[in-house]
Amino acid sequence: MNFLEWHPVLQALAGTVFTWFMTATGAVPVFFTVRINQKFFDGMLGLAAGVMIAASYWSLLAPAIEMSEYLGALNWVPATVGFLAGAVVLRIIDRILPHLHPDLYLKGEAEGLNSSWRRSTLLITAITLHNFPEGLAVGVAFGAAAYGQEGATVAAAMALALGIGIQNFPEGLAVAMPLRREGMSRLKCFWYGQLSGVVEPIAGVMGAGLVLVAQPILPYALAFAAGAMIFVVAEELIPEAQRKGNVDVATMGVILGFAVMMTLDVALG
Repeated sequence: MNFLEWHPVLQALAGTVFTWFMTATGAVPVFFTVRINQKFFDGMLGLAAGVMIAASYWSLLAPAIEMSEYLGALNWVPATVGFLAGAVVLRIIDRILPHLHPDLYLKGEAEGLNSSWRRSTLLITAITLHNFPEGLAVGVAFGAAAYGQEGATVAAAMALALGIGIQNFPEGLAVAMPLRREGMSRLKCFWYGQLSGVVEPIAGVMGAGLVLVAQPILPYALAFAAGAMIFVVAEELIPEAQRKGNVDVATMGVILGFAVMMTLDVALG
């Protein structure tokens, strides 16, 4: 059966399995080295940020605004409410859930509520927290395509999955490398690196299923995913990319990532 004829939930599952695969691919270098060039890594983080910023508008917010007009609502209300809700929910989770950002792994400076969790667990929790909105975004995009409304197509959802997959590469790397420098076996480092992306297929299926059973919430769901993604960019990716002083490299990474995702969405969507 042609992919375009698949059920939207199966399409979302396939799309997010691909994004998980790219996370796992990002962890593969741990088998060959214990250190990655910092400028390269910061540039990759900037690239990831640029992809997510562009995807948040072209693949999520713009369709949300168009759908609001179709449903007879004020076109700015669902987009604004959903966007703010996505950011607020991620902020609450970020405040409560114990986690440890990759760049602070060696220092052990965890965020969230106090916990006795191991540092490796806290690190995986951080990346998993940031991967959830990405999977949700892909799932919602495939679910939205089922309604056949302008701006929400399977091709656009595929472009989003491709863009998210590209930016997932440095996330797998960000988990695996700190663990390897701590002396953990290469196989375990790879296992934990790919494990951080497993949440994306779960979130993707949830997102697609939710919008299929409740069409009125569709524009809110799209904007919610956008708000959650922008929160991750502003709170984690850009600050982490610039923390080692490679501001220019990180900035050019953002520009390149934005251009890549914009091109994918316009060309394929």
